[in-house]
Amino acid sequence: MSRGRAFVTGMVAALVLLGVAELVGGLLAQGGVRASPLAAIAGWAVGIAPAWARELAIAWFGTADKLVLVLAIGAAALAVGGLVGLVVRELAAGRRARRPPDEPPAAPISRRRFLLRAGGAAVLGVLAAAGGAAMSGLLRAGNAAATALRLPTPARSAAPVPAAAELGIPGLAPVVTPNAEFYRVDTAWIVPTIAPEDWRLRIHGLVERELELDWAALTELDFEEFDVTLMCVSNPVGGPYIGNARWLGTRLRPLIERVAPAAEADMVLSTSSDGWTASTPLTALRDPDRAAILAVAMNGEPLAPEHGAPVRMVVPGLYGYVSATKWVVDLEVTRFDRAEAYWTGLGWAPRGPVKIESRIDVPHGGAVLAAGRQPIAGVAWYQHTGIDGVEVQVDDGPWEPAELAEAIGIDTWVQWRRDWDAAPGEHRLRVRAIGADGTVQTGDRVGTIPDGATGWHEVDVRVE
Repeated sequence: MSRGRAFVTGMVAALVLLGVAELVGGLLAQGGVRASPLAAIAGWAVGIAPAWARELAIAWFGTADKLVLVLAIGAAALAVGGLVGLVVRELAAGRRARRPPDEPPAAPISRRRFLLRAGGAAVLGVLAAAGGAAMSGLLRAGNAAATALRLPTPARSAAPVPAAAELGIPGLAPVVTPNAEFYRVDTAWIVPTIAPEDWRLRIHGLVERELELDWAALTELDFEEFDVTLMCVSNPVGGPYIGNARWLGTRLRPLIERVAPAAEADMVLSTSSDGWTASTPLTALRDPDRAAILAVAMNGEPLAPEHGAPVRMVVPGLYGYVSATKWVVDLEVTRFDRAEAYWTGLGWAPRGPVKIESRIDVPHGGAVLAAGRQPIAGVAWYQHTGIDGVEVQVDDGPWEPAELAEAIGIDTWVQWRRDWDAAPGEHRLRVRAIGADGTVQTGDRVGTIPDGATGWHEVDVRVE
């Protein structure tokens, strides 16, 4: 056998082996067992990767980073299989060299028959892998249909979003992000699917009394609607990992008070059904002025599995990695010096207050504009504090005030615009926000590690 055929044979053998393993994992998943080899390898790879590598993957591939990693792992497996095929060929050649001279050699397989066999085996391997991944839920994309359930009736409904909250500029992010467009950043390779009747939440730790809730007990609590913007700590300056939604949920504060935390407690370690953890300051959950909630719906629809169904946490003013636990099943009242959350153990700060930020949506970077009056527009946010102003700078000129749309509340982003008399040439546009407490967004560029990016968002455009 030639070296090329040996390499292809090894690759096909690896593909078939991987496909069968994924198929077995998918069949086991039907019985509630998570057993995807690709997911296991990918999770291990993420766990050993340095923080800068994870951030680089997110920066390059965005929310497709999981797909890219799985494809890379598959490609690596095929390459290893090909190398194994070459090794087997060399070993076989050595055995043939020691064969008695009167023993006739095996008849070679024709090129056509080899390709048919290899192609057929490869197709079977791909089908097995695809079937297993479909059954296990590996890399499920988009918003799967939420479980059909009757949502609790809110004791307090939020007022309709005012018309003045939308500036109506094409290309500007809507004030309320549609569910299908809401960003998803998490560590779940297989999205958990939990039936409401199977969901349980345990609250325990440094408390006087433990508490356990099931879905029936949860829905008997008072529910309200809250407008809250969520943001991922991995969001770069001007990035897309932020969204605003109307959440239906019940406040966490009464539940925390029911268990009576010990005086020494200062953190709640929340755990999702897949074992992911987050460290939330206890003061944030006990703050009577902060809408820290257990959410069951967003924008009038039950949570989709990708967004944490049936129950997730939402805490305004904190990055998601320390607050927005999806598929939440456990709350342990503890201390920061005694417990470590998932991302904290990988180099991120244990507390994650959201920083004041702003973004230019219109025009986009690299746009070619016509000379004359042009809108510059975007969004600004400073959750749990609010935005008092936005300023725009053109070509290192003076900072000029922008017009703010009506804000829904201090826990959401707000749209802004500034009309600009665009002259022909190359231009750089910058934006900065001013918080309701007087904080001015810094221009110092800092990366996302360890507690969120800072810096002014800027775009370059050409006017003709």
